[in-house]
Amino acid sequence: MPKPETSTPGSFAIEQYKARIAAFVEGKDPIAVQRESPKALARLIENIPTEKLKQPPAPGRWSIAGILAHMAEAEVASSWRYRQMIENSGATLSSFDQNEWARLGDYDCWEPRNALDMFRLLREANLRLFDKLTPDDWQRFGTHVERGRMTVRDLVSQMAGHDLNHMDQVQKTAEGLKTE
Repeated sequence: MPKPETSTPGSFAIEQYKARIAAFVEGKDPIAVQRESPKALARLIENIPTEKLKQPPAPGRWSIAGILAHMAEAEVASSWRYRQMIENSGATLSSFDQNEWARLGDYDCWEPRNALDMFRLLREANLRLFDKLTPDDWQRFGTHVERGRMTVRDLVSQMAGHDLNHMDQVQKTAEGLKTE
């Protein structure tokens, strides 16, 4: 199952998660990654039947459809966070339990291509926002209850790493489906 947003083991697990996500985006332009992600995901799933996209790779793991639903809902959360930080620099940014969101959102019932469309539309709105930011806006910040202080720029980078992490999962799962 993908790494939970909330990590109960403490700050060590949170630091490990932050480092892993940062490693995915290291040396890359986070905005370019975010701009490309919906198209890259569409290419990864284009020839896979819906029933296969809804098939978990193993018990207790998310299907590709579940990952796409998670990415769409994570974009909802990041959209709110960007806007809160810009409007009210220093805002407290709450965490969320992605497994609880998956349960409440019934990710197993999502149509994968609808989840991808939702992700793409929300992402496009955020990219339009980024195009309008001033240098001061990029430095506005929030204080995440688990991850500490982060600027708008930091969150953009984190979300790009989040994309790459999940695209890696989708690619590996899709490869497994093609060999069945």
